[in-house]
Amino acid sequence: MPLRIVFMGTPDFSVPCLSELIGAGHDVACVYTQPPRAAGRGQKQRLSPVHAYAENAGLPVVTTPTLKDPHEQRGFSSLEAEVAVVVAYGLILPKIILDAPKLGCLNLHASLLPRWRGAAPIQRAIMAGDAETGVMVMRMGEGLDTGPVCLAEQKVIGPDETAGELHDALARTGADLMVRALAALERGSLECSEQPLEGVTYASKLEKSETRIDWSRSAREVHNHIRGLSPFPGAWFELEAQDRLERIKVLRSTLGEGDGQPGEALDDHLTIACGSGSVRLTHLQRAGKKTMGGDEFLRGLSISTGTRLA
Repeated sequence: MPLRIVFMGTPDFSVPCLSELIGAGHDVACVYTQPPRAAGRGQKQRLSPVHAYAENAGLPVVTTPTLKDPHEQRGFSSLEAEVAVVVAYGLILPKIILDAPKLGCLNLHASLLPRWRGAAPIQRAIMAGDAETGVMVMRMGEGLDTGPVCLAEQKVIGPDETAGELHDALARTGADLMVRALAALERGSLECSEQPLEGVTYASKLEKSETRIDWSRSAREVHNHIRGLSPFPGAWFELEAQDRLERIKVLRSTLGEGDGQPGEALDDHLTIACGSGSVRLTHLQRAGKKTMGGDEFLRGLSISTGTRLA
């Protein structure tokens, strides 16, 4: 029998899971997502990816900015959901919300808990140089990603894999994992285990202040920094061009060969020296321009041997 579900999610990462739940025949009573926000040059109100998908699927949508309001809590309880599925929703669920579905609340989290609890697990795993990560379905409690884990899938992180690529892979895997978890929940066979007390780390929200490339770090650290912030918000450096400093985003890199002064171009092919070793920049973006491969980029802006990047 299909379950009556409230789905709670907001970004692109959440959409495949909602799609798979609908495809599996579950009764999605309502979708909760973050309110529309101003975006783009015109600052027009933009629906969240989950909101847009739910509307297109003909599902009712709630965009409350808080679940602490008693009126909102009564509205949630009146849905009489058997289970809530939460995927990157963006709001803390009060205990009264957690307790409302008779089979509880299940959360899909993009890390191998207890490593990388919190807001940015995909980016932090890559930036830290982790060799693997994964997705987990857990039962939600009042703590931050502290609930018992029910199902998990591991994923090797490729040496040049970006956060965007890993995001898409984990979203697909996680959607399938949640469908499997709900099938087990229907059968009464979903078993969950408490997280280990050791190995806890926190994936804090990304800050603009940490996006600038620090060429004094090792080549591997710089490379991990670049791919962990790609495609958004993007790691960047500054270059003097036409008597002004221009900010350049780097979307892809690979480890290079050679040493030099940090930030120094070692050749005419975007091999840049770091504190130790070097990286080769393979995809870059100038302000207001499209992302370009290294050769195309150099046709518009020269970075010759000996140039210093700031």
